[in-house]
Amino acid sequence: MKSNLQKTFTIGEFAQLVGLSTYTLRFYEQEGLIIPKRDDANRRYYTEQDVSWLGFLLHLKGTGMTMSEMKEYVTWRAEGDQTIAKRKQLLEKVRQRANKQISDLQHNLEIVNHKIDWYDGKLQCTISDDESFAQYLQKFKKES
Repeated sequence: MKSNLQKTFTIGEFAQLVGLSTYTLRFYEQEGLIIPKRDDANRRYYTEQDVSWLGFLLHLKGTGMTMSEMKEYVTWRAEGDQTIAKRKQLLEKVRQRANKQISDLQHNLEIVNHKIDWYDGKLQCTISDDESFAQYLQKFKKES
């Protein structure tokens, strides 16, 4: 594609490489999250740096960062080092929210695990027929 030594990728190659559709890549481009380069024929192309950048964006998305927050982060990044404090503050907010979601998920999983154990107890006749799941859960609240 380009004659320099840097490896480049068409949008199809890039999509396959990063595991996204070309539609999603075009959407990210429209939102200003990625900016592909253009060749002399005005065709998009991407580089290894774009692979790394998109990988980081996907990590941000994976933490639950909203599209609005991602756009804000990208804007601040483009403004340079004077925005590092703002970017760090945004990432700390996202981290706090993600940690809360993880905590909530762990609690919900704990309840599901207790329900499975309760079912096992019912099936193995180690829990009496008249013991409800709510009563079973009370055992664990006392231990906490």
